[in-house]
Amino acid sequence: MAGQLNPQLLLAVPLAPLAGSAIAGLLGTKFFGNVVGRKVSHTATILGVLVAFIISCMTLNALIDGAPIYNATLYQWMQVAGLKLEVGFLVDNLTAMMMCVVTFVSLMVHIYTIGYMAEDEGYNRFFSYISLFTFSMLMLVMSNNFLQLFFGWEAVGLVSYLLIGFWYTKPTAIYANMKAFLVNRVGDFGFILGIGLILAYAGSMNYAEVFAKKEELAKLLLPGTNWMLITVACICLFIGAMGKSAQFPLHVWLPDSMEGPTPISALIHAATMVTAGIFMVSRMSPLFELSDTALSFILVIGSITALFMGFLGIIQNDIKRVVAYSTLSQLGYMTVALGASAYSVAVFHLMTHAFFKALLFLAAGSVIIGMHHDQDIRNMGGLRKYMPITWITSLIGSLALIGTPFFSGFYSKDSIIDAVQASHLTGAGFAQFATLAGVFVTAFYSFRMYFLVFHGKENFGHAHGHDPHAHDHKAHDSHAHDDHADHDEHHGLAPGQKPHESPFVVWFPLVMLAIPSVIIGFIAIEPMLFGAFFEKVITVNEAHKAMEELKDEFHGPVAMAVHAFTSLPFWLALAGVVTSYFFYMVKPAIPTAIKKHSSAIYNLLDNKYYMDKFNEIVFAGGARVLGGGLWNIGDKGLIDGLVVNGSAKLVGWFSRGIRLFQSGYIYHYAFVMILGVLGFLVYFMPFPFAK
Repeated sequence: MAGQLNPQLLLAVPLAPLAGSAIAGLLGTKFFGNVVGRKVSHTATILGVLVAFIISCMTLNALIDGAPIYNATLYQWMQVAGLKLEVGFLVDNLTAMMMCVVTFVSLMVHIYTIGYMAEDEGYNRFFSYISLFTFSMLMLVMSNNFLQLFFGWEAVGLVSYLLIGFWYTKPTAIYANMKAFLVNRVGDFGFILGIGLILAYAGSMNYAEVFAKKEELAKLLLPGTNWMLITVACICLFIGAMGKSAQFPLHVWLPDSMEGPTPISALIHAATMVTAGIFMVSRMSPLFELSDTALSFILVIGSITALFMGFLGIIQNDIKRVVAYSTLSQLGYMTVALGASAYSVAVFHLMTHAFFKALLFLAAGSVIIGMHHDQDIRNMGGLRKYMPITWITSLIGSLALIGTPFFSGFYSKDSIIDAVQASHLTGAGFAQFATLAGVFVTAFYSFRMYFLVFHGKENFGHAHGHDPHAHDHKAHDSHAHDDHADHDEHHGLAPGQKPHESPFVVWFPLVMLAIPSVIIGFIAIEPMLFGAFFEKVITVNEAHKAMEELKDEFHGPVAMAVHAFTSLPFWLALAGVVTSYFFYMVKPAIPTAIKKHSSAIYNLLDNKYYMDKFNEIVFAGGARVLGGGLWNIGDKGLIDGLVVNGSAKLVGWFSRGIRLFQSGYIYHYAFVMILGVLGFLVYFMPFPFAK
């Protein structure tokens, strides 16, 4: 039996990155006089995250060895009536696993950033932001109460706003970070309503105390309705997850967030922030298991996201946007698993996806460096021989993503598909179709990008090619100095130039992420899904049999992988790879002809199902109309016209009336005084006929 977890060491996990962020942000920026240089800034932040990673690994190892779960209050902020507002940690196997994933991916991103942002003027500021983000995410996953959860939830949103708009002179970056901020506020409104309902009826914000009252909550109705209170609360909480984890229709912010530097795409939009919603629902499994309605809602939303966001990846030409839509689709798969009550499978896919998706984003950044900031995959081709390390790591990431047997993504993705087939909730039939169809779609767009980038004809170094500024989305990530760069600056390789492999600090993280992308699924599937890893952490209702059926069919990771070669998902993935190879390497005229003869479908996909236009017309337009009305009626008419100008006019009218009595003649004043005295005499004189 291992000893108790040390609260001081646990406290060092979030505080070490925070200290690094403070050193880089306070002492390494112009605002505070650039007291420390680049080397001190990146060393301090990397050391902070490294310390957090080492302690996280020690914590996970101790819990696996039998250390008791740590759940305690560290600091009581205030007490209002009977409500305690506290900072506390709940460190169990779920938390420790998330701590390890967040700190490892963050560490790799920190190292990668040394090379990627080497020429950027905001170098120290960027390191400060990504360390601050790591602190925020750790506070979120380590929380033992809703108050601290909400603090971490909002903090990661704020720092993501700063990171997406890091190049604050780029109009597209400013638009993207504002879009992300506003869309997340919509989800967070639902999230805080859910927390409020739980607080109002459970009387506490502490997880353990709320979960202890779950049976009482399950019997309550929302006042004034016949809706179950727990259903409404869980759906409100999940709306928060829809915003943070980019589920339809609150997904629209994530593709545009590619305007930020590539390292934050890997850190925020692959491994950490967007998985916060998946983590939160898994943590709240004792509550969600009380409502089949909420689970069905989650299942359907996840299915829509998994399938329809994958379709959008097929037509993207920006290398980062292809990976971004892949992230949306995979988040949909995780959400589907949540809806099927396979919380451990969702978290398992969260973990495996974090490694191979961070790998794909960082590999995309390496390609961008080699291509002199050109992100258009139509301008690439044949990079395999120029960038061998980036090529092989990208291939590993792609194979893991499409669920190739023995790779990490296979074990988690196939488990999701099997769990959905075992679900009997409303919407499970559509979810089964969406997850299976998504396998083909994922394989097709993933290897479309892979083949166009690393194989085939070399399309770079031409005087006239696809203008990287002319394609639809204009999402160009100039890692060097685009925060102050002229946007007419040449992007892409000049005639005669050749790509080059990235420096060691860039390709080293790729190799380190490629290793778990291959082996972590094989190692972790049995303890995480069918062992005691999530015992006493995740609650599943006895009526939901998905995990039991998965356990009955599991005969070890080797047998699962070997059996997969005869399963439908494998053949769908293989068909996607073969189709993409045939379309883009053998007969490239085919996709051109399909685009020409299917212009309506292409336009639908190119306009992202017109969701942005819908939001602009309905919500932004409605806000403008409402705002205009409030300005004209409320501000101009009521406040300025009536209250401010009206009161001034009233005083003017009153003063002009009074001025008539201010003649300046003494006899006028004497006359008025006599009238006044007469009035008093009449008013106070006893009535002559009174008894």
